[in-house]
Amino acid sequence: MWIQKEFLLAAKKRGFHLIIDEILRAIPELSSVECGLLHLFIKHTSASLTINENADPTVRQDMESHFTNSCPNQ
Repeated sequence: MWIQKEFLLAAKKRGFHLIIDEILRAIPELSSVECGLLHLFIKHTSASLTINENADPTVRQDMESHFTNSCPNQ
């Protein structure tokens, strides 16, 4: 099976955000996939993706704190 789609994510403020629900709504076919590989490409120069297990909600807080200290708003 091969699926290719282009969709828009809702605009978000600076920070780390979970986007899995938006992806699943945009690509409902994913619910039938048992094993595969997902490639996401974000066409925005200041956006990036991180992959985390999301087992501990403080991971996003820790990353946000690190990047806020490393790259403060100008």
